[in-house]
Amino acid sequence: MTQMSFSDAEYAGKRKQTRRERFLVEMEQVVPWAGLLALIEPFYPKAGNGRPPYPLETMLRIHLLQNWFALSDPAMEEALYEITSLRQFAKLSLTQGSIPEDTTIMNFRHLLEQHELATGILAVINGHLSERGLSLRQGTIVDATIIHAPSSTKNKEGKRDPEMHQTKKGNQYFFGMKAHIGADAESGLVHSVVGTAANVADVTQVDKLLHGEENVVCADAGYTGVEKRAEHEGRQVIWQIAARRSTYKQLSKRSALYKAKAQVRSKVEHPFRVIKRQFGYIKVRFRGLAKNTAQLVTLFALSNLWMARRHLLTDAGEVRL
Repeated sequence: MTQMSFSDAEYAGKRKQTRRERFLVEMEQVVPWAGLLALIEPFYPKAGNGRPPYPLETMLRIHLLQNWFALSDPAMEEALYEITSLRQFAKLSLTQGSIPEDTTIMNFRHLLEQHELATGILAVINGHLSERGLSLRQGTIVDATIIHAPSSTKNKEGKRDPEMHQTKKGNQYFFGMKAHIGADAESGLVHSVVGTAANVADVTQVDKLLHGEENVVCADAGYTGVEKRAEHEGRQVIWQIAARRSTYKQLSKRSALYKAKAQVRSKVEHPFRVIKRQFGYIKVRFRGLAKNTAQLVTLFALSNLWMARRHLLTDAGEVRL
């Protein structure tokens, strides 16, 4: 029998279950652990003559905790020492073994980036959802959101991140990158993610956001003229692009139709809300587009699980009060 630490014993005796604990109980049930472990295992270092690596499942769980709670590598290490629920979710103990250092946590993230496994994580999760009746339907909604980046030059290089750019939206300027996504028109689940500098026009990324089997594509007025672009020549889809505000006012008799279309397009806003409000991702954490895009892909994959959790928990026979 594993010996419990004093903090674990005290934690086990408490009566109230916190919001964080309820969240972790749900994620324990809905994450496709076997599929994700099988994806990463071929690239994970094996035990040799030196110090044995931490179990792959532990490192994967820590990586997901980082994304769910917006923790840096040092903050993640400290949280594992301080917060019992996170430590138990990662299958770690203060009395049995050690807590991974921030460098170890960083190296695991670099491993995923090096082998471009974030895209695989999205594919595994979407495959898991598809098997449970949440597969892609006939329509795709495309949209983009700006993710802020630090504009300060008070760093080692004395300059801003050269891969981030400034853009103007309305009467306000923003510095950072854009997250472009393609989402299922029925469920709102994300199937495609592209990261670019903030000054890249949304309409130029649409061909990278379609899975190829949709028969309708929905988008807001920022995508006006997308059907005329060369990359969509011969594409057999219905383009449902919102009218610009000036045009909309002239077509007041068809307001009910435009309202119905807007209700469909609104589903693409749900993943943005989840990563920004639920997961606290409001500013890029790294320098460069590649690292930040990898994190974005992982976050949107996890947002799919969050949005589909009730369906998944029902399938698993989870009793919800």
